[in-house]
Amino acid sequence: MNISTDQTAIEAVTLEVPDTAAATAFYAAAFGLGDQLRVRAAEAPTAGFRGYILSLVVSQPSTVDSLIGTALDAGATTVKPAKKSFWGYGGVIQAPDGAIWKIATSAKKNTEPATRKIDDFVVLLGVDSVKATKQFYVDRGLTVGKSFGSKYVEFEAPAGSVKLALYGRKAAAKDAGVDPEGSGSHWIVLGSGIGPFADPDGFAWEAAH
Repeated sequence: MNISTDQTAIEAVTLEVPDTAAATAFYAAAFGLGDQLRVRAAEAPTAGFRGYILSLVVSQPSTVDSLIGTALDAGATTVKPAKKSFWGYGGVIQAPDGAIWKIATSAKKNTEPATRKIDDFVVLLGVDSVKATKQFYVDRGLTVGKSFGSKYVEFEAPAGSVKLALYGRKAAAKDAGVDPEGSGSHWIVLGSGIGPFADPDGFAWEAAH
């Protein structure tokens, strides 16, 4: 299958939400991701952990604090307060629509003037079998960028596009600080040149437009 990385790139993440006007206002105030994040009305029921984390990777702790601060001011709730860890500095919040967001940096100290620049927007899917789902995406033309056995996989993505990563479902829930139990719709759709299809865990992709 001769598919370019540009074709496989995730151009937009669409969140299904109970209130599109409220969600649009929240995300504009919280993160300002523009066209990369879209919302539409949810139709299917969902309960508990939806099986994914949306991750914003930034350059230093002050950016983490700024983005978490505007999200909380706009109505988000704290799941894990921002703090230093072995890996750097970060925290987890839940948007009013229920989506889980992790904002993090590998840096432990601020080394430059404060900004709100987001270096990477990553969709982290919590899956039943990292190995099987990795192969599913490789078969659809995605290229593995990083792989840690059956624990974690990150696919290559062109600069400026949304990255895709895979984690075991329980590991993803633990990382987010939430219970892994959940049922119903994921309430997330990924838009790309290789859609439409659903992966082994039921995550939906559609043709980018």
